[in-house]
Parts: sequence; structure tokens; C-alpha cells
Amino acid sequence: MNNIFGFFDLHQGEEKKETVLQNVIENISFRGSNAWILACAIVVASVGLNVNSTAVIIGAMLISPLMGPILGAGFALGTFDFPLLKKSLKNLLIATLISLTVSFLYFLLSPFKDAQSELLARTSPNIYDVLIAFFGGTVGVIAITRVNKGNPIPGVAIATALMPPLCTAGYGLAIGNLTFFAGAIFLYMINCVFICLATFTIVKYLRYPKVHYVDKKREKRITQSITFITLALILPSLYFAYNLYQERKYNNRVKQFVQQELSDKGYTIVYEKLQFNSRPRRLELAFLAKKFDEKEIELLQTAMVGFGIENTELLIRQDTVDLQSSILSEIDRRTVAVNEKDITIRTLNNKISTYEIASPTLKRDISVLFPEISSYSIGRQQQYGANDSLATNVAFLYTTDQELAPVQREKLASWLGNRFPTDSIDVIRKPMR
Repeated sequence: MNNIFGFFDLHQGEEKKETVLQNVIENISFRGSNAWILACAIVVASVGLNVNSTAVIIGAMLISPLMGPILGAGFALGTFDFPLLKKSLKNLLIATLISLTVSFLYFLLSPFKDAQSELLARTSPNIYDVLIAFFGGTVGVIAITRVNKGNPIPGVAIATALMPPLCTAGYGLAIGNLTFFAGAIFLYMINCVFICLATFTIVKYLRYPKVHYVDKKREKRITQSITFITLALILPSLYFAYNLYQERKYNNRVKQFVQQELSDKGYTIVYEKLQFNSRPRRLELAFLAKKFDEKEIELLQTAMVGFGIENTELLIRQDTVDLQSSILSEIDRRTVAVNEKDITIRTLNNKISTYEIASPTLKRDISVLFPEISSYSIGRQQQYGANDSLATNVAFLYTTDQELAPVQREKLASWLGNRFPTDSIDVIRKPMR
């Protein structure tokens, strides 16, 4: 039994407590380079959220120094070091204000203000975010108390995700959406508090010495305060998680209803919109050809109750003009301007296609008309003159066992000139290797 518990003994491989505390204290302050690194990381994270790039967001989280004061607060609570707690909270507040200011200015100046999925994911925290913050923070504090740190720290920075909620809060302020701001700040508070709580728990478990002696009464008050803050964050998170569960369960029931009562009966749905948060809830549908009368709509409404879809209004769009405007508005809502990456790729493909002029018919004609040519390459190229003038010509490079006769060479140039009449022709023989 002792051997089994030995596998989970955190005292094995533990760094000296004085060294760990010194490292924690050094990473608390947000002055000089730390402030610059934080501001730059916030810009990178904001860009990632703005363009919906997960890779960029992960990169920003890896360079963020936000974990320092949170871990410092956890160590301060665990060792009753109140000056360190004050310093940690002060620096965390400074870091938070810097982050909010930078992200607010970025999104205020950015021409793209559509709410992407990466942004929306940070506006509705729930109990799962609590679990991620607590257990991610636990891994982080265990790692920094080891002699051999290993590689968990980058993963902790990514998992606990302190920066994206702050950037989303700045986005909410920039567009005047207080719901986004409140949801993102709440998620940020969850991450901070539960990383700090995980740190406090591990510090207590590892028996770090108390810096200041406190009597039992004061220690009890501190414990009660921690418990109160924990419950104040967990209870709303449980409520949000319950709402998320109910929404997903409701969406699944609607999908079953639409599939069994409509799609399986051959009705082609061209428009579907579900409003879960409206009162009453609303399901809007439009069909390619089918027209429903009032009695059929009533039967469908009754069938919805049988699927457990209650307090929901069924609205079937059957007016052509009304339907067209709804579909167009839905397309406008979901389709943000074409992704810049797609535009860049399309532009590059168009440019490449202007230089690619080889074809199977060209290869066939050359093999018939000029059998002496064993291989060739052909393409358009831009030629710059001394006076910065630009000309485009076709370069034809060929290989032969023997040099083409002047007549054949002239014939080849003339034939290529007819094939590509708008370009000048350069015919060049490549030496055999």
C-alpha cells in the first residue's frame, strides 16, 4: 500500500521551497519587459480572435506572462504572506487593465468587428471552464515546484486560456456589447480564482512554511472568504452549464422532429432558423415546393409536443418575397466577407495560371513537328529593361542530342510565335547533362 501511495507522493523530486518562492516572486511584477511582452501578446491574441485563427491564439497564450501574479496570490494565501498577496493582486490588476486597454483599442480601430466563433466561445462560461482552470492550475503549480520542470507549463498556458477572455472583454467594450464583456470577464475571473485556488491547495499540501503567524480565528475567516468566492463563481457556472445542456438537448429534439416529420417525408427544407433564447422559442422553416395550410401547421405544432419541444412557435415562411429577404439576411449574417486567406490563394492561383502555358496538345505537336527535341520547358517570364520598362515574353528551353539546324530553329521560333502571338519568343537550347 505504501508503494502505491509513493507513486503519488509530491514530495519526490520537489525543488527547495526557498527557490520556488523566489522564482514566483520574480515573475509577479509587470514592469519594463513584462509589460511590453503582455501588450504585444494581447495584440497577437486579438488578431487571432479577429481572424478566427486558433493557431495564432495559442501562440499568444504561450508568450503571455499573466500566470505570474495569479500563482503569486496562491502562494501568498497558502503561506499567509499578506504583503506578497497585496503585491500579486496589484500586479494582476495592472496586467488586467493593460490587457483590456490594448484589446479595446485594437478592436476599436479594426475594420472587422464580426463576432467569430473563437470570440463567441469566450462569452458563455460554465462548470467545464471551472474544471479546466482548477486542474490546469494544479498541473502548473506542481510543475513549478519540481526540480525538473518538464514540459507541462506550455500546455497549462494553453489550457487555462487567460488572454482570450480579456481580449473578448475588450472586444465587447469596443462594440458596446456589455453581454459579451460581462461573460468574458466572468470567464477571466473563473480562470484567475481557480488557478489561484489550485495553487493554494498544492502549497498547503506541500506544507510551505507560514510567513506570518495568524490565529485560528483569522485563519478561519480567510478560509471562509475563499469558500465564499469559490461558491460565488461555481454556482453561476453550474447554471450556465445547465442552460448549455438544455439548449443542446432541445436542439437535438428539433433535429429529430425536422428529420422524421419533414425530411423523411420528402419535404425539401431550404431555410431553417432556431431561436432558443426568445420567449416563446421560435422555429422558422421554409420549403422548396410544399405549401402548408393552417390545419397542417397545427398538426406539426402538435407533433412537436410529442418530441418534447414545448413553448415553441412554429413559423413556416411561404411568402416568396418574405422568404427571399430572410434567406439573404441569414446569408449576410453567417457569411462574413470572404476569408482573406481564400482571396490570397485565389489571387496567387490566377497569377500562376497566367504563367502556366504548357498543355498536352503542345507536347503532342512538338513531338510530331520537331522529333529531334528530347525534352523542353516553357513558360512566360517578365523581363525588366534598363529604364524600368516591363515586357512579357515566352521562354522555350529545349534539349537535343545535336544542335538544331538554323532552318529548324527558325521554324520552331516561327511556330511558337504563331502559337503565342502576343508574346515575344526566346528559344534557348539547354546543354545536355
